[in-house]
Amino acid sequence: MLILGAIIDYNKFETARIIGARALQLAYGAPPLVEVPAGMSNPLDLAKLEFSEDVIPIVVIRVK
Repeated sequence: MLILGAIIDYNKFETARIIGARALQLAYGAPPLVEVPAGMSNPLDLAKLEFSEDVIPIVVIRVK
């Protein structure tokens, strides 16, 4: 994900939180942000696809 020109590397906990939150949104009827492949109906798989294509509109704010 690009924020102000910097590439963000999410750790495994941030990745799990982002994918889980997006999967919940999709399960409750949010529209997908990517073209849904034929046969894909699982919200978790769709959220992983969106994450891999870097289109999920969720931002992680790290406190130092």
